Amino acid sequence: MTNNQTQLNMIVEVDAMSMYIARLKQQIQAREDRHINLRPTLQQNFVKVKIEDQVATYIKQWVDINQPGNIVINETVFSNKKGRDGAFTDDTSCKNIVALNRLNDIRYINKYLESLNKKLPVGGKIIGCVETSGYRKKQIMESMPAPFNKMYYALFYLFKRVCPKIPHLKEWYFRCTRGKRRVLSKIEAIGRLYSCGYRLVDTKEIGNQLFFVAEKTGMPAYNETPTYGPLIHLKRVGYKGKLIKVYKLRSMYPYSEYLQQYIFETQGLQEGGKFKNDPRVSTIGKFLRKFWLDELPMLINIVKGDLKIVGVRPVSENYLKNVYPADFLEYRKKFKPGFIPPFYVDLPKTSEELIDSERRYLEAYEKQPLKTDIEYMIKALSNVLFKKARSN
Repeated sequence: MTNNQTQLNMIVEVDAMSMYIARLKQQIQAREDRHINLRPTLQQNFVKVKIEDQVATYIKQWVDINQPGNIVINETVFSNKKGRDGAFTDDTSCKNIVALNRLNDIRYINKYLESLNKKLPVGGKIIGCVETSGYRKKQIMESMPAPFNKMYYALFYLFKRVCPKIPHLKEWYFRCTRGKRRVLSKIEAIGRLYSCGYRLVDTKEIGNQLFFVAEKTGMPAYNETPTYGPLIHLKRVGYKGKLIKVYKLRSMYPYSEYLQQYIFETQGLQEGGKFKNDPRVSTIGKFLRKFWLDELPMLINIVKGDLKIVGVRPVSENYLKNVYPADFLEYRKKFKPGFIPPFYVDLPKTSEELIDSERRYLEAYEKQPLKTDIEYMIKALSNVLFKKARSN
């Protein structure tokens, strides 16, 4: 089948669906005009039609599916073979793609998004949807009376959120579910898009789904070893600019590491140079951070020699580029980062104050290393224990 024939068939399918919706709306309107009560099934269809109308309107804002090069796909079953099998079986290339299937029902989400990336030019858009974990929780809590809803949600959380992130249990989970109705947080869904070479352009909540428009910016990261479990390692800039793996307990949703630029642009920075109201931090993560539990695995880095006890905070390359001036950035790389940063001594409130705090520490450390670290450690522990200083 030629590309033109494939395109024509897709347009015909969409037109047929639109005609069906229009006829169903006419039937519903006729019943309402005669003051006849709607049956429950007809009420459900009416709600479905209203949602589909909103979806169609949203898609039309971004893509005209009747124009050549704009492709509509509705694949609920994507290749389960490992590797980068494409969503298309031919050499189809296109300007924009409307993907009507939910990300939740695709076994290998990244492979799928990567295959779409191959078909698009830079600047081409993909329009898709996902049912986020927030919607799923709301459905459960509203569909059952208390306290049964909370009991059911606890079991649901263990099976759907914990099992897929633990080695061995992960394989068992996907054998049972085949990847259908996977639970994805909004942050994870957006993070996967960024990791696969897209940037988020727009989102809209329709029904119980989040529709998104993402624009291709480049090639995917092709991360073959993504981390989902409780113990993670993050790429951070170490001594002389060398990248090191810093160990932590997970406090953020998966794929959060790809969203630093996105969060910086949308949220900005808060006191102390941290991201303001960082949505990447999970509920459990907030608890871990409050009591420093998430940073305890960094002791492994101290044993390995990547970090010292006191020193500037190990941060990512993107954070360094976005926050630090070029001259200080190079000066900072001359020193090994540490477990206890000077933040807990000076308690800076802005990114400028944070940079000044680190500069003072590094200049003092350069002159008197041992004396400076002992003084900073004593002051930092005093502020944490007695002034309840926290880096949230």
